[in-house]
Amino acid sequence: MKGTSLLAVLLTAVGVALAGATPSSGETGSLGPPEVQISLATVTTSAGTVYLTFDDGPHPTWTPKMLAVLRKYGVRAVFFEIGQNVASYPSIPHSLRTYGNLIGNHTWSHPDLTLLSNSGVTSQLNRMEYAVGYRPRCVRPPYGATNSRIATIIADRGQRQILWTVDPRDWSRPGTWTIVNRVLANVGPGSRILLHDGGGDRSQTVAAVDILIPKLRARGYVIGLMAC
Repeated sequence: MKGTSLLAVLLTAVGVALAGATPSSGETGSLGPPEVQISLATVTTSAGTVYLTFDDGPHPTWTPKMLAVLRKYGVRAVFFEIGQNVASYPSIPHSLRTYGNLIGNHTWSHPDLTLLSNSGVTSQLNRMEYAVGYRPRCVRPPYGATNSRIATIIADRGQRQILWTVDPRDWSRPGTWTIVNRVLANVGPGSRILLHDGGGDRSQTVAAVDILIPKLRARGYVIGLMAC
């Protein structure tokens, strides 16, 4: 009963606040007065921010399709790209950046960096950066294979090593809804979600992202852009 009484008081207070709210003269066609819009924004951001990241592109088919989905929802992401693919499709990274997305270094040819010498690691990173035309702030080692030596090499270059916290294994093409459900089952505030726009047929991933974005927002998450 105490909970019911408190709810009634809160609802009454909200009703009074809304009754006294008056839209400003420049708000023709808005959804409501500023006080209401701010309240809704507070609710939708309460679950925290999550981040979409994409590996192994650019791909001439799937990266543009993924970009179209992101633009549809006004979402931006970090694309960790392979230098060989950048060299083959140089216009795609430019398109990604034009629409506010960021590029990360995913090496030149996607090797396990822990198996390379220091000079081999540096060469992989440098060749990718030469292909894209600048030094991205973030590096994602292929396969997530790293150690203190790799982390130090990356840090000494003034870059950040970025891994992930949610992996739906979309690369295995388990089905669109399997990808969606795996993300939703494991996501939380601050999650970095690993997805792929290259390396094979990514039609399931494109479809999954089209479903995931509204579902994540419905749960109260903001889909942010990492500083890379």
